[in-house]
Amino acid sequence: MSKLFSSRPGARFTVLALVALSALLISSIAVAQTSIATGSIQGNVTDATGALLPNAKVTVTGPTGQTLHATTNASGEYSLGALIPGAYAVRIEAKGFKTAQLAMEVRVDNAANGSVKLEIGQESTVVEVQASEVQVNTEQATVQGVLTASQIENLPVNGRNFLDLAQLEPGVQIQDGQNFDPTKAGYSSISFGGRYGRTARIEVDGVDVSDETVGTTTTDIPASGIQEFQIGQASLDMSTELTSSGSVNVTTKSGTNGIHGEAFGQFRDYRVGWAALPGGASPYSQRSQYGGDLGGPIIKNKAFFFLDGERTTQNTQTPVPISAPFQAYSGNFSDPFREDNLLGRLDYQLTKSARAFYRFSYFKNLLGATFGFGYSLYDNKKITHNHVV
Repeated sequence: MSKLFSSRPGARFTVLALVALSALLISSIAVAQTSIATGSIQGNVTDATGALLPNAKVTVTGPTGQTLHATTNASGEYSLGALIPGAYAVRIEAKGFKTAQLAMEVRVDNAANGSVKLEIGQESTVVEVQASEVQVNTEQATVQGVLTASQIENLPVNGRNFLDLAQLEPGVQIQDGQNFDPTKAGYSSISFGGRYGRTARIEVDGVDVSDETVGTTTTDIPASGIQEFQIGQASLDMSTELTSSGSVNVTTKSGTNGIHGEAFGQFRDYRVGWAALPGGASPYSQRSQYGGDLGGPIIKNKAFFFLDGERTTQNTQTPVPISAPFQAYSGNFSDPFREDNLLGRLDYQLTKSARAFYRFSYFKNLLGATFGFGYSLYDNKKITHNHVV
């Protein structure tokens, strides 16, 4: 290889050009992926008569001190993208008009409407503009819904699988992973409008975690670590990698300037409620889920951390009834299940308008000695590590 470079300058230039082109393509792909995990603010600025106002100054401040600036173009329009989901303050100034200030909620994979009408007056006068609670997104031709962190925390979800949240949107059904493959215990997939759930696209922080082989996902994430959960039901949308059914875009939580955290524990025992089986059998069953999260600042307005962990322990016995005259050989067999789910995230404000983050996640799933569709002598263990920058 070194001889080729030293003896043929033209070949060296060709290889360097290919490397540069590859780097450009890779960077463009990375930008396309990260846009899935963010949102944007866009709108137009007019006066009271509806006339467009070019060269108006727009300042957007994020939840952790992030500040972005823009100027309206000749059509009075502005757009600021790649914003992490959360609450933003938008300030719009123009010469000869009162300054407008409005609060905006940026959601994952959504374009928030930041259009305003400015009143004639002193620029030093600040007018608080109240955004409409009901807004129609006219910028994106998709059927979608977004669940926020506060909704996720207060909605009861049996089992705490993060994809179960999708059932809160109309026309969405959850499919058990073992419907696709017996090794997919503890995994779920989503059916949109009655379509087969194997083709659904699942994105976490802009990274595709879909299982391309048998469906569902390659990993789970803690439900308490979700900042926003967006469901899109439009087909053949470039932002969802041309899925034929629908997609889920999830963003994980990050730390803020305040310390925040929670802990939980859930326990279920077969003595509380079970249906009697033929012959009066009552198979043993216990399920425990516990965990917690903690987030906060490392350096105020600069660096932040977030940690989350959950564990599921399930011990069950499945009955094996035998027909007469061999009913004496009826019994139970053990069917244990274990799941560990860890997530850690670091965010760093590089500049007022540039932000970087790193996320590590660890997922371990163990189903012992049975697949659920028959008997097996082997344990089914899956371990997934994710590093996202």
